[in-house]
Amino acid sequence: MTTTTDENWALELDSITIAFGANQVLKGVDLKLRPGSVTALLGANGAGKSTLIKVLSGVYSAQGGTVRVDGDEVEIESPSDASKHGIQTVHQRIDDSIVPGLTVAENLVFEEIARGEFPAVSSLRRLMPRARTIASTLDLDWDDSILKQDVFHLGIADCQLLLLARALVHRPKVLVLDEPTSTLSASEAERLFALVEQLRDAGVAILYVSHRLSEIRQLADTVVVLRDGKVVDEQAAPFDLGVAIGAMLGREALEEESALQVQRGEGTALSISGARILDDSALVDMDFRYGEVTAIIGLIGAGKTELAQAVFGANRLEAGTFTLDGKPFAPRHPSTAVDAGVFLVPEDRAHEAMFPGWSITRTLTVPFLSRFARLGVMAGGAERAASATAIEDFGVVATGPNQPVDALSGGNQQKVVVARWMAAGPRVLILDEPFRGVDIGARTELSLKARSQAADGACVVVMLSDVDELRQVADRVIVLVEGEVRLDAYADEIDDDQIITSMSEVA
Repeated sequence: MTTTTDENWALELDSITIAFGANQVLKGVDLKLRPGSVTALLGANGAGKSTLIKVLSGVYSAQGGTVRVDGDEVEIESPSDASKHGIQTVHQRIDDSIVPGLTVAENLVFEEIARGEFPAVSSLRRLMPRARTIASTLDLDWDDSILKQDVFHLGIADCQLLLLARALVHRPKVLVLDEPTSTLSASEAERLFALVEQLRDAGVAILYVSHRLSEIRQLADTVVVLRDGKVVDEQAAPFDLGVAIGAMLGREALEEESALQVQRGEGTALSISGARILDDSALVDMDFRYGEVTAIIGLIGAGKTELAQAVFGANRLEAGTFTLDGKPFAPRHPSTAVDAGVFLVPEDRAHEAMFPGWSITRTLTVPFLSRFARLGVMAGGAERAASATAIEDFGVVATGPNQPVDALSGGNQQKVVVARWMAAGPRVLILDEPFRGVDIGARTELSLKARSQAADGACVVVMLSDVDELRQVADRVIVLVEGEVRLDAYADEIDDDQIITSMSEVA
């Protein structure tokens, strides 16, 4: 069916909705992309960006609304449908699109093999001419020795370029780039920017998803902000990125006086000196004190998680030293940090903090099993008693301590994960996006628990990307932008405009 539009749009989304069970993820998204234009899509984690991209790429089918390409209403129910209608997507997660065990050439031609354009079993010699053609769309200087090697040996950046070449060979009408520079060096990113500009000049409509504001300033013609499954702001260049970030983070009309009584801690717990948080960021110093909650706020890619994992011994920074209570602290493994009383609630609780099928009791006690063992035998009664206390203290809604933790709601799962560490009496407690996927009630309870820990003398550090959440929990605010500190002040000394402006500044 063809419809008449007031303007020649390459892509139109009208009231797109999708839900997973009771969770409404997209709530009527309206979006229009012009040919020969770059539209930047901004949104915090959980805003619905990934779901929208999967709708466009045919991974998910929209449950409501319409999609039009060049004015024609289309149905996109599979990736092949998206490709047929001229929509190509380069996903952020290359693991979803690269097939280890196959050669570079086979991966370049993989989609055409999947569509039956080559026999399922084809000799590498037969595939090589097409693989060379696809690689040439990006002027990739890959000789046959590279094309014949297992893609496993290709670097991450080259894998990203492989996927981009595979998309561009189809001469798309619409190209979706999801965090395309996340694995690229500065020189590789500049090469990508030049390519994006060439594609725009050639009439391609580009949806560019990035957290890097400098890229958006450089490339975008339009900025669209997605929050809680809806478009909440749209701007044409020149942009007011402060307004865009305010819309993205849900800056509401807050009362001038906050009910939170800001605490000022005493005594430095953790010091970070000469730290390079991201590969190309400047060195930074930070101190965190006992008796206060410090919120580190930043957009996706600011370096919050990298810093948290380094302090916990889960990864290492390129440069920097830590001290704990004035003594050198260099955890090479999370167990070292746990032994020192430094605990982390990770950002991704499902994959990094829980085991499927494990009971609430075992999830709560697993880092501290030695405390519940007698001569190598678990004292089940003591373990269950500790679990019951944590469930009661944190108001975990469950059928009992033996219920599988993954059967709980998201908010109750998070309460269990947070309770595990808080009940153990941390010296330093780091909470990485602790409110993600939890309702307002659970967020309030967790905020109160975090502040109670600090009031009892712990050093609490919370990694956030939402100003509203920050105002609910933080005594002190550090704004992190691309691995660098842009603001460090107590919460009662600054207003939301200062926080948002600091987050939107580009060095």
